[in-house]
Amino acid sequence: MVGLKEELLKSIWHAFTALDLDRSGKVSKSQLKVLSHNLCTVLNVPHDPVALEEHFRDDDEGPVSNQGYMPYLNKFILEKVQGNFDKVEFNRMCWTLCAKKNLSKSPLQISDEDAFKVWVIFNFLSEDKYPLIIVPEEIEYLLKKITEAMGAGWQQGQFDHYKIALNTSREGLSAWELIDLIGSGQFSKGMDRQTVSMAINEVFNELILDVLKQGYMLKKGHKRKNWTERWFVLKPNIISYYVSEDLKDKKGDIILDGNCCVEALPDKDGKKCLFLIKCLDKSFEISASDKKKKQEWIQAIQTTVSLLRAGSPPPHKEARQKRKELRQKLLAEQEELERQMKELQTANENKQKELETVRKQLEAAAARAAEEEKKRLQTQVELQDRFSLELEREKMVRQKMEEQVAQKSSELEQYLQRVRELEEMYKQLQEALEVEKQARQDEETVRKLQARLLEEESAKRAELEKWHLQQQQTIQMTEAEKQELENQRMIKERALQVAMQQLEQLELERKEALEQYEEVKKKLETAANNTKTWKDKVAHHEGLIRLIEPGSKNPHLITNWGPAAFTEAELEQRQKSWKGKKATSE
Repeated sequence: MVGLKEELLKSIWHAFTALDLDRSGKVSKSQLKVLSHNLCTVLNVPHDPVALEEHFRDDDEGPVSNQGYMPYLNKFILEKVQGNFDKVEFNRMCWTLCAKKNLSKSPLQISDEDAFKVWVIFNFLSEDKYPLIIVPEEIEYLLKKITEAMGAGWQQGQFDHYKIALNTSREGLSAWELIDLIGSGQFSKGMDRQTVSMAINEVFNELILDVLKQGYMLKKGHKRKNWTERWFVLKPNIISYYVSEDLKDKKGDIILDGNCCVEALPDKDGKKCLFLIKCLDKSFEISASDKKKKQEWIQAIQTTVSLLRAGSPPPHKEARQKRKELRQKLLAEQEELERQMKELQTANENKQKELETVRKQLEAAAARAAEEEKKRLQTQVELQDRFSLELEREKMVRQKMEEQVAQKSSELEQYLQRVRELEEMYKQLQEALEVEKQARQDEETVRKLQARLLEEESAKRAELEKWHLQQQQTIQMTEAEKQELENQRMIKERALQVAMQQLEQLELERKEALEQYEEVKKKLETAANNTKTWKDKVAHHEGLIRLIEPGSKNPHLITNWGPAAFTEAELEQRQKSWKGKKATSE
């Protein structure tokens, strides 16, 4: 609950500092009442109007000030929070109170919703001291996460220049400066607003909503035993499944604890990539889209259950704590190194003072020797005998002093040698730190490269599977078209057979017509011969005999050889009969 209280305090601090001050420089009582009422509402804490009025009474003892509000906030609100509230709704209420006053007026390349999510992420990554700031290491971590979510490459050199410029002015950025930095597009050049928004949303889901993994899979029902596609969301202690990824229609939860386990299943009932989630009360059969997704989900669920058994926080929260501990460790090492350097500098200054004292003593001794030599010369005549004794004594004194000077010089040389060794050790320590830093950067680069290769391989596999599905659909469509063409061919063949039968019938009728034509032709030739014979006879007996022929109601057809064998009515009758037979055969 201590960690939850710290997270709540950060958002409340933004809302509190955005309140207007009166002429005396204090926040008005009415604003604090409104803020307290809103906090109790979104945090599902019961209201206590009596305590509120008692705490904010109008006399001078009422703590209506920046410091006086904290006791009420801790005692009547934060200590009663149980965790059964909507974290996003709480942050949105605090954001509404502070955004209008602090958000930059200049146009940004991100929406207000994205700015809200960046603000919430800032509260998660900022340091636990006020006023709240986010240090350069956490800024780099956030920008890397957003860049990776956009699928772009991280520009380390560009951020190093920005970090150098930032360190020269202050320790970190405020929430609004961070929103301006991301909204300016300085580290997302070439990306459209939708891509940046999707990347911010992905990082928000991971860091704030504790979404460890999400995606579509098939779930087997417990009653009807049918398979239905659901959108699964894995969090540190629960797996929720919805109708779709908009998270509007929730279908159920799978509560995870240390007793849960997950295991792979063989393919059955036409379903592949199966695995089973076993809980105390029931089990769930799940079907992933492919083997890679199946393995990823199994590993993610196993990791979550292991963290629950160990009582460890989610991976991103544990990573944040490790980064803070590493920063504190490096800061302590740096302070210890500075302390050692100061001690060495102090010792060096003390040695210099000692050497200066020895030098002054030598100069004083030399001055005294010169003075004594002068006195000795002045009294040489008077003290000749004593001079020899004094000279011997002086030589002995000088020898002892030279030995002392040599000893001091040797000690000084040893001290300087030690100082040089310590400087060399300091340089080696710096080089070792640089090597370790470079090794960590190389390791991070290799890890990113491996992650990018895995993502590319996953994308290529997804694309190949998509092409395979398209090819199967195309084959199925081709089979359907082939079957349709075969049916049309059969219909056309049947129509062709009918047409061939009709053609054969017409051929028979044509032959019959030709035979009739040959008979008619023979009759015409016979009639023509008969007519010619009669003409000859008439010509021979012209004027003597006149033939009397039976008349006809219809006029006869006249040919080149005389009257035709058929009349026009008979020909029309035969033509109608032929057309009727033709229509019947068709």
